[in-house]
Amino acid sequence: MQANVIRHGRRTTRVGGPRTASQTLQPCRRKFLRFFPRGFQDETYVAWERGYKEEAHGRWEELLGRAEFGRMLNAGQFAEIASRAVKIESRTNLLFSFEKIALRDAVRATEGARRFAEGLHAFLFGREGMESRFESWCRAIERLPRRQTRVLTWPLVTVFGFIAQPEIHMFLKPNVMRTAAVRCGFDFQYASRPSWEVYRNLLDFAEYVRKGVRDLRPQDLIDIQSFIWVQGSNEYDY
Repeated sequence: MQANVIRHGRRTTRVGGPRTASQTLQPCRRKFLRFFPRGFQDETYVAWERGYKEEAHGRWEELLGRAEFGRMLNAGQFAEIASRAVKIESRTNLLFSFEKIALRDAVRATEGARRFAEGLHAFLFGREGMESRFESWCRAIERLPRRQTRVLTWPLVTVFGFIAQPEIHMFLKPNVMRTAAVRCGFDFQYASRPSWEVYRNLLDFAEYVRKGVRDLRPQDLIDIQSFIWVQGSNEYDY
């Protein structure tokens, strides 16, 4: 971010240093607090934004936590893993309806369910670095059977990490995220094809926002994603 400048003819004088995330995010904070005066502890915020995402995470921990997921994978229960994941997500409004349908169609076949289950487990619990795991997960999604609608979309490749591990992973809906990044003063380097470079930049954006709102005591990336959603979604443009 640039320092403030004052121009005098051809001469430019810099005033102060670079603005902090907290300073740049002041208009965004005011907007968020206009809707939710008590911030992330606001009852309306929990009802509108956090509650259903937190509930989905709780169901994931119950039905597809690390031990249970591993047990089912070792038993070859690929279809059941995929079914549970799809059902948990279906109770949220995170994916578009066409993405939900495309995913259900993709994991209906045995091979699709296997690729999904193995790929997701490696992404969430694999021993490799995050970059390698994310790229492998994108390839697994790309290889899923496709009927009409493509399955390799940003919402689809990020939603399950976000539900399963909201302390680590972020969810991306492109149009909202890009609008929010502009309003938050962050240079979000977006590309339509899922890749590690963009996802890493997304995590940088999340960390930038976390620093700017840390006094509001966000619990995890559910709160950060919700704050960003308020900035970029037309649901809150009034």
